[in-house]
Amino acid sequence: MAYDEDLANRVRELIAADADVTEKGMFGGLAFLIGGNMSVSVSGQGGLLLRCDPAATDALLGKPYARSFEMRGRVMDGWLRVDAEGLRTRSQLERWVARGVAYARSLPPKR
Repeated sequence: MAYDEDLANRVRELIAADADVTEKGMFGGLAFLIGGNMSVSVSGQGGLLLRCDPAATDALLGKPYARSFEMRGRVMDGWLRVDAEGLRTRSQLERWVARGVAYARSLPPKR
């Protein structure tokens, strides 16, 4: 499944003004990197893939539409999937994107 172009454009609208943002195809979707660190990705499986503080993973899983991200059968702390239903409004999307951007900014830039 190709990623949702409309959702990608909505994410761009929120963070495009930032000079540190780059886009890269990753995980079957379109990732938005801050200083080389992934913040969010429009997933090819639908919705958003979010990078967050690993210590906050369990608390964020209690939010509506958030679920664990699994890679090769292993649940990954610090990564979440947010279903498309939880991204319908600008404020819903903005909250998730802001969380991913803030975490990516907290990491040392990659060269």
